[in-house]
Amino acid sequence: MGEGIMRGIRKHFVKLKDPRVERTKKHSLEAILTIALCAVICGADGFAGMVRFGRAKETFFRGFLDLPNGIPSDDTFRRVFAALDPVGFRTCFVAWVQEIAASVVGEVIAVDGKALCHALNQATRKFPMYMVSAWASAQHLTLGQVKTDDKSNEIEAIPRLLAILDIVGSIITIDAAGCQTAIAKQIIAQGADYVLSLKENQPNLEADVRLFMGGVADGAIRGVPHTFHETVDGDHGRIETRRVWATDDLDWLDRKERWTDLRSIVMVESVREDKSGRNETTVERRLYITSLSPDAKRLGQIVRTHWSIENSCHWVLDMAFNQDSSRIRRGHAAENLSLVQRIALNLLKRETTCKNGVKIRRLAAGWDDDYLLRVLTAGVAA
Repeated sequence: MGEGIMRGIRKHFVKLKDPRVERTKKHSLEAILTIALCAVICGADGFAGMVRFGRAKETFFRGFLDLPNGIPSDDTFRRVFAALDPVGFRTCFVAWVQEIAASVVGEVIAVDGKALCHALNQATRKFPMYMVSAWASAQHLTLGQVKTDDKSNEIEAIPRLLAILDIVGSIITIDAAGCQTAIAKQIIAQGADYVLSLKENQPNLEADVRLFMGGVADGAIRGVPHTFHETVDGDHGRIETRRVWATDDLDWLDRKERWTDLRSIVMVESVREDKSGRNETTVERRLYITSLSPDAKRLGQIVRTHWSIENSCHWVLDMAFNQDSSRIRRGHAAENLSLVQRIALNLLKRETTCKNGVKIRRLAAGWDDDYLLRVLTAGVAA
């Protein structure tokens, strides 16, 4: 089984250029990356952990890796990850995911950014790494990621990310940072639809849509054809009522032609009642523009699905992989290690025989070589 896994890894990562000069290569790039990936799957959060894991599992690795000089040192892992070209690594990753993923037609692909908060540069008070990623919500797969300097640069990172992905037939959801005419145009040009959150970054449009949809919802504006859907959820003394209004009545909207294939506007109202003691009620109204038809029920589901990138991806990377605690900064190491963590998460999500959460699955893979091999096999196309 190990040899079969290595063939799958070689197929997509063989073109990755080794950044080292020939005379310094005591360990193959293939061995370094394979040990690193297995170590991260099994609980390692840094380079020292990779070495400890590799030495503990050296017999296991010798079953399918050529290790003439044993397990690499932490300095070797650190230097290779710092020097490895992140663009080339990302290109290999995207090619691998596109092979193992099912069709994304009809699937919600959430695009969002994530900072490594504890990698904060104390001198400049700036985040050295901010990753924008695309998450296939139904398949629980990260499809790709790109680095940007800070959150304000998501506007330039999102088009770069979309450009490397096959998104034909999918529905792209993006928070307010991505509510840009050029991004909407690109999504349509790549054969997908969009649902874009509308906030203060488009102040005139946001104000107009809020006034109009608020009037429709409150009954101040009558005779507007629209759809409506309501759901109520309750747990532990808290009740949330979600109401969705959607309309394709856009004749009144100024300069709507700037938004490629804009078809509907949407308002989602969340009313949260806390009956557990504080007896508080909060009301929030969020606005969206979309190239989809005004189906309130479907659009409400799509909007809610967008947040799976936070709950099933970013939160898991922080809680199960301790990504938010990483202080790795040297060269490209942080970006490349982030990608290895996303590969590990993709594999752990695809392996479904273990019904526990990701944190327990990581432990199980470290304890059980057969289970680790099953996780790695999840990355081999059928």
